Amino acid sequence: MDRILRATAGNGYIKMSAVSARGLVQRAKDIHGCTPTTAAALGRTLCAASMLGNLLKEDNGSLTIRINGGGPIGSVIAVSDSEGYVRGYVADPTVDLPLRKDGKLDVGGAVGRDGMITVSRDIGLREPYIGSTQLVSGEIAEDLTAYMLESEQIPSACGLGVLIDTDLSVKAAGGFIVQLMPGAPEEYIDLLEENIFMMDQLTTVLSEDGLEAVFEQVLKGIEHHMVGEDEVGYRCYCSRDRVEQAILSAGEAELESMIAEGESVDVSCQFCDAVYTFSPADMRSLLDSAKND
Repeated sequence: MDRILRATAGNGYIKMSAVSARGLVQRAKDIHGCTPTTAAALGRTLCAASMLGNLLKEDNGSLTIRINGGGPIGSVIAVSDSEGYVRGYVADPTVDLPLRKDGKLDVGGAVGRDGMITVSRDIGLREPYIGSTQLVSGEIAEDLTAYMLESEQIPSACGLGVLIDTDLSVKAAGGFIVQLMPGAPEEYIDLLEENIFMMDQLTTVLSEDGLEAVFEQVLKGIEHHMVGEDEVGYRCYCSRDRVEQAILSAGEAELESMIAEGESVDVSCQFCDAVYTFSPADMRSLLDSAKND
């Protein structure tokens, strides 16, 4: 089961979330036919969105992370609801790059560094809250850390990881976000920095020791308390009704042209593997219904 755990530590000066997300990242990889490199880029972004979405206080809120660094994979998009259920896609999932010199997947090279990370929160107001910062490395965790400090003035540390097995399945995936509240003592900051620097590789901790062990390593030497746990997963909200509205938005002239061609139209959801088929009769019925409304 994919899940998020949340904790407070250091007399309330530290808040931490961590997610174990092997299943949802595998689902995303399967849907989009991702290579190991693009699966890692998309998976890291999905994990980040899931944790941030899970922190939203509004029941119907949503959060979107958009990353475009000018690299060969193009844009990476991840959307989370307020529970932490996510969906997403990468513009070109077929891109694969040679491993870096240290043997790790070259996510930064695939994403690129010449661009922005944008986080949009829709909490039911007239306009969503949108913040953007320049990418630092394209590795996503460092970029999210920089975003939270620069755009939201929240000193944070973020770790994200996706481990692809020899059979190309997702062996482990997840992440953590640690946030420091105003007035946090310097000793906590120093200890967190040391713990994160010394901790085992995130995906190794998740695959060998489990999600709770991430808290033990990141918050080593700091008293902490678990305050919440939620199941998460890959969830798309597409429906035939929504696709009908999208088709209608093409306009009457375009619809008449499609009907005149006499061919059925297949509409694929960009987030999942659902395909909605509309015959010329279906489109005529849609158009007539819209005219009568």
